[in-house]
Amino acid sequence: MTGAPAERLGRVALSLCGGGITGAMYEVGCLVALEDGLPGFDAGKFDLYIGTSGGASVAALLAGGVPVKRLYRALLDPDDDYFRLERHHLLSFDGAEWRRALGSALATARRIGADAISRPRDVDIWQELDRFYDSLPAGIFTMDGYRSFLEEFFRRRGIEDRFSAFARPLFVPANDLDTGHRAVFGQGNLQDVPVSAAICASSALPIFFAPVRLGGHDYIDGGIGKVAHMDIAVRWGADLVFVVNPVVPIRADAEEGIPTGHGRAKRIRDQGMLGVYNQAFRMSVKTRIQLGLKRFQAANPGVEIVVLEPSEREATMFLYSPMNFAARRTILRYGYSSTLEYVERHGEHLREALRLRGVGLAT
Repeated sequence: MTGAPAERLGRVALSLCGGGITGAMYEVGCLVALEDGLPGFDAGKFDLYIGTSGGASVAALLAGGVPVKRLYRALLDPDDDYFRLERHHLLSFDGAEWRRALGSALATARRIGADAISRPRDVDIWQELDRFYDSLPAGIFTMDGYRSFLEEFFRRRGIEDRFSAFARPLFVPANDLDTGHRAVFGQGNLQDVPVSAAICASSALPIFFAPVRLGGHDYIDGGIGKVAHMDIAVRWGADLVFVVNPVVPIRADAEEGIPTGHGRAKRIRDQGMLGVYNQAFRMSVKTRIQLGLKRFQAANPGVEIVVLEPSEREATMFLYSPMNFAARRTILRYGYSSTLEYVERHGEHLREALRLRGVGLAT
C-alpha cells in the first residue's frame, strides 16, 4: 500500500509480538480460537497487520492470504509438508561472520604474543584479553536459511514477496543497529524490501543471530525497545487492536519442574546461561509491554486494546525445543484452549466491539 494512511477510524488491527518459533505456535493457536469462538470472524481479514520478530512470520502469512486453520493443521502434523520448517533453516552458522571473528582473534593473539616477547614484564593479561572482545562474532547463527525457506514457501503458495502485493497492509518493525532507531518495513522507503528479508531482519535476536544487512544498514530484532508497536496501528486508523504476546516470565513450579537436557530440574538456573538469559529477556519484555500499554492508553483513550498472553504458570512449555513436534502440539493447543476460555468470558464484549467497527459475525 502506498501513500498516506486513510483518514478514518474504526479499523481493527492485529499486532503479533515476538517469542521465536514457539511464540509463533502460541499465536497461531490463539487466532484459530478467535475464529472458532467468534463464528464469522476471519483472522485473515484484519484491516492491518503488525508482526514483530517471531510474530512477523505469522502476520505475513495471514496478510498474504494463508488461512490460519491450514497453518494450524500443518504445524500439528509432522507429516504435513505445507509449512515444513526444519532445524537447519534456523540453526545454520554464519560462516562469513565466524571467519571474520577467527581472523580477528588470530591477529589479536599475534599482537599479544609479540608484546609478551618484546616486553614480558609489562604485559597485563586481563588488559590483553580485553582485545578479544571485538573479535567475537556478531551472532552465532545466520537468518539466511530461514529467508530461503520463506522465499520458497511464498513461491510454492503463489504469494508475491512484496509488501505492495498484499491485499492488506503489513508492517514489520526492526531496529537499525547503528542508529538505535526503529525501522518499519512496509512503509516509506522500506516498502520495497522483500517481505522475507524484512521478517528475517525483525527476527534477528542479538547473540543468537547476526544482524541482517539490507540496503547498507544492519537490522536486529524488532522486539528490542518497543514490543507491540501499537502506535503504527493508530497512525493507520485503528481504534481496536488485538495484541498477542507470547513472552511472559516463566514461573517455575517445584512439582512439574523445568525441562533441561539432563532431565527435569527445580530452578531456571539449572538450564544454564541461556536459560537465565531467556528468563531475563522475558521479564524485560513483560515490564516493557505493561508500561507501554499504560502509557499508550493514557495517550490514546479512544483506542481499545485486547491483550492475549499465556499464564506465567503455563509458560514452562516455551522452554522445550521448537523442533520437538510434541512441544509444538502442546503450545498450539494451549494457545487455542486458553484463548477459547478468554472468548467464553469476554465474548459478548468482543462481539460488540467488532460490530461497532463493521465486522460482521454469525448470529
